[in-house]
Amino acid sequence: MSSGDKQQKIKLLRTAKGKRPQYFSDPAFDKLLAIVVSLISEVSVVRDRLDTVELLIEKGKLFSRDDIETFEPSEEERTARDDRRAEYLDRVFRIIQSELDEMTGGRSMQPLDEIIEDFAAKKF
Repeated sequence: MSSGDKQQKIKLLRTAKGKRPQYFSDPAFDKLLAIVVSLISEVSVVRDRLDTVELLIEKGKLFSRDDIETFEPSEEERTARDDRRAEYLDRVFRIIQSELDEMTGGRSMQPLDEIIEDFAAKKF
């Protein structure tokens, strides 16, 4: 596989076909379990990657831990982090979003920040 091939990401379908198995009598517990397992896998990967970075830092003496604590990302870096965080939350809450899409027939809902603003303004 060439480096150009590696750079092209293939978007795979991330939803299983068929009915989701139910393990608990209350389907809400199954959803919660799916969210927790998703979070566990994400955190595990992050911890492994962080451990690798910290080991490489120590070996190469590239910078101190204080440099990490006081780091301020640029606006572009903040935007990239925000995008990555949004993708992460989409993965974590996929099970709830899938059910919501089924219930609403795929119709979009009011954005969360607007709902919060409406709630704060006591529009409910």
